[in-house]
Amino acid sequence: MNRPCLLDSSFVIDLLNEVADGISGPAMAWLRRHGQAQLWISPVTYAEVLEGAENVAAVRAHLQRYRWQGLHHQQADRVAVLQRRSSHRMGENDAWQAATALAMKGVVLGHDPQAFARLGTAYIDHRNSETD
Repeated sequence: MNRPCLLDSSFVIDLLNEVADGISGPAMAWLRRHGQAQLWISPVTYAEVLEGAENVAAVRAHLQRYRWQGLHHQQADRVAVLQRRSSHRMGENDAWQAATALAMKGVVLGHDPQAFARLGTAYIDHRNSETD
């Protein structure tokens, strides 16, 4: 994987659950297959993951290992275009994730194929090995 990977909260939550449960599931398997992948998070991922965290300090510490992609005018412009051109609007957070990945010339990595169907090859479902 040589494109930047913007981690959706669905990937991070799977990974954190796998670590907590001491199991190797689809998130860890994807990371093993793509050990050199450039992993990024956005403020959207950060907030969504922290929202459901039981141990906020531990989750914050985990999230610090990833590169940070902020939200700026470029991403806001892309959100507007994504939402304006579609008769089927994306959820707001999903639109921000999609726009951020597209602005990075990257992919969204997660497990919500219905939400990100419009991204085509700019979306990877870590639970579906056929997509990577």
